Amino acid sequence: MTASLFSGGAVGALMQEVLRTAIEAIDKTRDFNPTLENNLETLEAMTPLVEDIKQYSKVLDRSTSQVEKLENEIEAGKELVKKCSKFGWWRFISFPYYHDKLHARDSKLVRRLSVDMQGQMARDSMEILVKVREILEILCREFVGVGKYEKLLRGLSGVPEKPEFIVGLDESLKKLKIELLKGGAVSVLLLTGLGGSGKSTLAKMLCWDDQVKGKFGENVFFITVSKNPTLKTIVQILFEHCGRRVPGFQSDEDAINRLGLLLRQVGVGGSPILLVLDDVWPGSEALVEKFKFQMKDYKILVTSRVAFPRFGNVFHLKPLYHDDAVSLFHHFAQLNNVTSSYTPDENLVQEIVKGCKGSPLALEVIGGSLCQQPIEVWQMMKDRLKSQSILESNADLLSRLRNILDILEGEFSVKEKECFMDLGLFPEDQRIHVPALIDMWTELYKLDDDDKKAMNIIHNLTNKNLVNVIVTRKVAMDTDMYYNNHFLMQHDLLRELAIIQSSQEPTEQRERLMIDLTGDNPPEWCVGQNQQGIISRMMSFLSTRWMEQKRKQVAARILSISTDENFTSDWCNLLQPDEAEVLLLNIRSSKFIIPEFTAKMSKLKVLVATNYGFHPSELNKFELLECLPDLKRIRLEKVSVPRLCEFKSLQKLSLYMCNTSQAFESSGIKISDALPSLMELNIDYSNDLVELPPELCKITTLKKLSITNCHNLSALPQEIGKLKNLEVLRLNSCSDLAAMPESVGSLHNLHCLDISGCISLIQLPKDIGNLNSLEKLYMNGCTRLSALPYSIIKFEGFDHLIYVICDEEVAALWESHTELKNLKIETSKADISLKWLGSM
Repeated sequence: MTASLFSGGAVGALMQEVLRTAIEAIDKTRDFNPTLENNLETLEAMTPLVEDIKQYSKVLDRSTSQVEKLENEIEAGKELVKKCSKFGWWRFISFPYYHDKLHARDSKLVRRLSVDMQGQMARDSMEILVKVREILEILCREFVGVGKYEKLLRGLSGVPEKPEFIVGLDESLKKLKIELLKGGAVSVLLLTGLGGSGKSTLAKMLCWDDQVKGKFGENVFFITVSKNPTLKTIVQILFEHCGRRVPGFQSDEDAINRLGLLLRQVGVGGSPILLVLDDVWPGSEALVEKFKFQMKDYKILVTSRVAFPRFGNVFHLKPLYHDDAVSLFHHFAQLNNVTSSYTPDENLVQEIVKGCKGSPLALEVIGGSLCQQPIEVWQMMKDRLKSQSILESNADLLSRLRNILDILEGEFSVKEKECFMDLGLFPEDQRIHVPALIDMWTELYKLDDDDKKAMNIIHNLTNKNLVNVIVTRKVAMDTDMYYNNHFLMQHDLLRELAIIQSSQEPTEQRERLMIDLTGDNPPEWCVGQNQQGIISRMMSFLSTRWMEQKRKQVAARILSISTDENFTSDWCNLLQPDEAEVLLLNIRSSKFIIPEFTAKMSKLKVLVATNYGFHPSELNKFELLECLPDLKRIRLEKVSVPRLCEFKSLQKLSLYMCNTSQAFESSGIKISDALPSLMELNIDYSNDLVELPPELCKITTLKKLSITNCHNLSALPQEIGKLKNLEVLRLNSCSDLAAMPESVGSLHNLHCLDISGCISLIQLPKDIGNLNSLEKLYMNGCTRLSALPYSIIKFEGFDHLIYVICDEEVAALWESHTELKNLKIETSKADISLKWLGSM
């Protein structure tokens, strides 16, 4: 209003500028108090926030320099506000000047908080992300190079999961616990009983007992020793359980010396230690003695079928009392919730329970196998058990268990019985990876390629309690039929039963042939007993022609060769397994030579090579396999994969916990020419995989590509869109993957895309909406995604449902798109359990 009085040409330009300045001064004077109040509000709001940031920075050992700068700005602002708040009306002439200072100070504070501090927080977030990745790499190192990774579901110190349903062991638990809780120097306690009597179960219960945990804390270590133990491997396991870097040892003496130092570090300050050595076989007493160290409150609990005389504190585990046995049988036979039309009368149940003679394993397996069976099967089982009046040895128990296979002959499909016997081909007390079984069974028994029938067989064996299925990590829906985290564990007596069933014919005529080697000594049946010394010394000097003349013909369809860490020989040239369709190589040595005879295995369809040692094993003479016309599936575990050769018929290649840096190196032949028939490629837990070769994208036959838990994978080939037949793309837990090629939008046959756990991924391909066959999108843990591509609106035009499986944070990105009526969002909590890392 004042300005209008002086507008126009009534005054000159100079006078007009002076008046305008005066008017601005008056306005600033009028706004002085409101500006002062705004400054005060800003300072009051920022002070506690900055203090919190400073405290958290100190706790996290972060730099506080930026916070301190902001803190100084706040203090200066407070001083200015304090000064201005004391101005009286007579200083109105200075109000405009201080108005500008207050306004500038307020703006500077806001800018520093919104720009500088946000920049710092972004930087901190990236640093934290790097640290998380480093932690993942440490946890997954050699996945961690742990030879006994196979003892599934360990705790952080190797203790298996707490048993779920236990009866009849309370008294034994109490007696053992009394001895364990006593103080004093090192002592060895021996828990003995028949196989399947519950020794391992009782040992696990002890480890989980509150009083035992209260005394020993985290210093409880559980090791399964088994029939052919190697001391260095056991010590390596203990180093891994203690969170230490797993060393290599020059000798057993070196291993024991370093273990002694380790345990003294763990037990520093008098901390008690409990070491459980489970399933110790006859002949291993001296090995147990090596683990005795003169330390206070150091206890060793040994479980064994044999009562070793040298160990004084012996606890004999007796059979279950009848009432406890009935309770256990009811549980496994599901008599309380059976849905079958037939429910056995209690007298029949009592008779069968009596026939089990209090053996928990017999009760479990027989109860599970009779569940929902008709009365005729129950009657046959009762009669067969009644004819066996004693249970005084493992042979007696095996005889009872064998009854199951005989009586249930009609209930088993032919394939189920065959598959049960196949389980004996794998090393004792080692986990069996379900995908390896699927590969075997699909080719041997002509099962369908979608894995349904193979898994149905596993479920049936599980329902009969002949095997246990353990899922270490849930990363997919059941309908996806993704079993990379599925394992089988089998009681050693049931494994013995499978071996007995497979060993009825003469060695050379068996359908399943197992060769279990110690050192370089070939089996007696192969060379003759009096030839072994000569063979072990002279074999390398024998001529090829002589060897060919002496080769032993075997009729096995499945050949399983297990070696120890001392195996270096090429004695396998003595064999000629012309009929073998599956070759299992169970390795423990640092180097392994593919046997020469494999070059002539024209019927070989499946190769499974698994290293059970700590560090990846080096495979030599891999090129012997390249001329095999029917080789369709290769599965390698924990090996250094050599340069891939020509595998013209290969349809599936699986590399698990392998070093793959050499596998895809140029060798004068293009990968697409070397693997022209490949339909499925799986690479899981490869620490040295940084990028996939672009040449891989020329294998147009590829339908499934799974690159999971490869934490150093940083990029995918831009040419990936050329895989026109690709149906499944899994990139789960590739934590370093920051971007996906835009050409992914060209994969029009893609049904399933899994990017869960890709914590560095910042955006999806902009043309993801072009994936018109997409049915499932897994996005758990994609924490850096802040927006979705505009192209997802195309999903609305699809004539099928699209399932997005994600966490709540990612779900929030999708929920705003209400127009996508065919979108189904399924939120799930992240699997943060360490079970999947526990027994690598």
